[in-house]
Amino acid sequence: MELEHGHHFLQIPGPSPVPERVLRAMNKQVIDHRGPEFGKLGMEVLEGCRAIFQTTEPVIIYPSSGTGAWEAAIVNTLSPGDEVLMVETGHFAMLWRQMAERWGLRVDFIPGDWRHGADPLAITSRLEDDRKHSIKAVMVVHNETSTGATSRIAEIRNAIDGAHHPALLLVDTISSLGSIEYRHDEWGVDVSVSCSQKGLMLPPGLGFTATSRKALAASKTNKMPRSYWDWAEMLKHNAVGYFPYTPPTTLLYGLREAIDILLEEGLSAVFARHQRLAVATRAAVKAWGLEVLCQEPSEYSPVLTAVLMPDGHDAETFRKIVFDKYNMSLGTGLSRLAGKVFRIGHLGECTDLVLMAALSGVEMGLADAGVPYRAGGVLAAMAVLQGNPGTRTARLQIACTR
Repeated sequence: MELEHGHHFLQIPGPSPVPERVLRAMNKQVIDHRGPEFGKLGMEVLEGCRAIFQTTEPVIIYPSSGTGAWEAAIVNTLSPGDEVLMVETGHFAMLWRQMAERWGLRVDFIPGDWRHGADPLAITSRLEDDRKHSIKAVMVVHNETSTGATSRIAEIRNAIDGAHHPALLLVDTISSLGSIEYRHDEWGVDVSVSCSQKGLMLPPGLGFTATSRKALAASKTNKMPRSYWDWAEMLKHNAVGYFPYTPPTTLLYGLREAIDILLEEGLSAVFARHQRLAVATRAAVKAWGLEVLCQEPSEYSPVLTAVLMPDGHDAETFRKIVFDKYNMSLGTGLSRLAGKVFRIGHLGECTDLVLMAALSGVEMGLADAGVPYRAGGVLAAMAVLQGNPGTRTARLQIACTR
C-alpha cells in the first residue's frame, strides 16, 4: 500500500484548516463553567464576536452547527404562518427555505439560476407589491457556498428601505464571516447567522446569531416555540459571561484565539487577502480555458471559486483523481450541480504559497483526468500574486490536447 507523505490539502470551502495557534489554544483542560475564570472567557469572546460582526448589539453563541443558528434566527423573530421572502441563490438557500417551511412559515421564493446572487431590484419589486406588509422578513444567503456567488447585502437593505417596508433582514453569513467585508450594523441587518468552521478557522461546533434592537423587540412578541434557542435565556446569562447550559469550553478557547488572529491582521487586511487569492484563482481558471460558475463579476466570492467542468467530463471523477494522487480535497458539486462543478476553497488562513500548491494540484489533476485545458493557470495565478497580471505571454498558454 502506498503511504501518504506530507500534510493533506483541505481546499474545500469549509471546514477550513485550523491554525496551529488555535489548536494549541484549545489544548487546555476544561474549567468550571460557573467559576470566575470562565466568566472572564465568556465576556472576552462575546465582545470579540461583536468586533468581527462589526456590531454593538448582542451576539449569541450556541453549541451548534450553522444550521442550528438558522433555526435560532427563525424561532426568535417569526411566528407560525408568517410570510417571508427568500431568494434562490443555490443549495444553501434551498435548505434554509426548507427549514422555514418546516417551521410553518409561508415562503415567497424568488427563483434564480444558481449563477448569481440575490437581485436587489427583484426584492424591491416584491416588497412594493406587498402593500399590506404581509412579508415579515427578507432572508438572504450572503455567500452561497455551493456556487461561489455573493449577494450585495447593503443594496438589499437599501431595497427594503426604498420600498418603505418594515420587514426584518435575516442574513446567512456562515461562509462569509471573517472572510468577506461584512457590516452588521452599518448595513442594517437584523439577524446575522454564522458558524465556527469557515472564516473563523475553528472546528465545527459553534453557531452565532448577531442581533439588532428591532430583532430583539420581535423576539419578545413572536409566537414561535423555543427553549434551547431562546435569546432571552441566553442573554440573561451572557450578561456576565455565562451560558444557561454547559458550554463548549475548549471551542471557546479556540474562538478567543481565532478572534485575536483576525484582529491582529486587521479585518480590512483579512478581506483584502481573500480578494487577492480569489483574483489569482480566477486568473488560473481563465488561463486553463475553463469557466467560473458565477456570471456576475461584482458578485464573485472571495471565499471560493466554483469551476464548471467541460461537457462530457465528470467533476467527481476529477476530484477523486486529485484526492488519490495529490492528497488534496476539493469541494464537490451540490444537488443540481453534482458532477458539474468542483470548488476551490481559498479562505481562512490560506496564504499565497498554499494557494499556489492547491492550483498546481488542480492543474496536474486536469491532465491526469484527461480534461481538455490550456497550460499556464498556475503561472497566471503567480503573476497576480506577484503583482504582474499583465506579464503573461501567449507561450504560457500552450494548448494541451489531453
